[in-house]
Amino acid sequence: MSSLEISSSSFSREMKLPLSPPLVEGSAQQPLGEDLNEVEEKSKDIIKFTTEKLSIDEVSQLVISPLCGALSLFVGTTRNNFEGKKVISLEYEAYLPMAENEIRKICSDIRQKWPVKHIAVFHRLGLVPVSEASIIIAVSSAHRASSLQAVSYAIDTLKAKVPIWKKEMYEESSSSWKRNKECFWATVVF
Repeated sequence: MSSLEISSSSFSREMKLPLSPPLVEGSAQQPLGEDLNEVEEKSKDIIKFTTEKLSIDEVSQLVISPLCGALSLFVGTTRNNFEGKKVISLEYEAYLPMAENEIRKICSDIRQKWPVKHIAVFHRLGLVPVSEASIIIAVSSAHRASSLQAVSYAIDTLKAKVPIWKKEMYEESSSSWKRNKECFWATVVF
């Protein structure tokens, strides 16, 4: 037999998979309905503002739960253009005490509207280059509808209520602070 030939008997023998995984002593799973309510896991709201690069993996790991079948993410990134101008980065500033308080209110609102387990909201401050994440919102829940709706509500409400400001840095050495059109206090006349 040459090195390119495959014996049909050795091929089928190698490809056979057990119908169910072998049990390892001491690793048998609990029967399905047995005391699932005994599994206690405290819900978490994790809020972080940082000048460091955001990690999607890190944020998503914080909300994973064995009680949940869904994890939904929103990742907002810096795009390379705005109204025909080439954007090279964004710069974010926030009034942290108020921003953290408003995000806590958003988390509380989410918990009243949907049955979610964990919520993480990470926002970057300072310079954020093109294609890097400015914000990551992660929500876990038993079912996808709740986490998807919660993530959408979180980003929409954050943009409307949280005091975070964005400055666009353009290639031609100019920059522009952007008014958040969705923010309720941006329309207040002083």
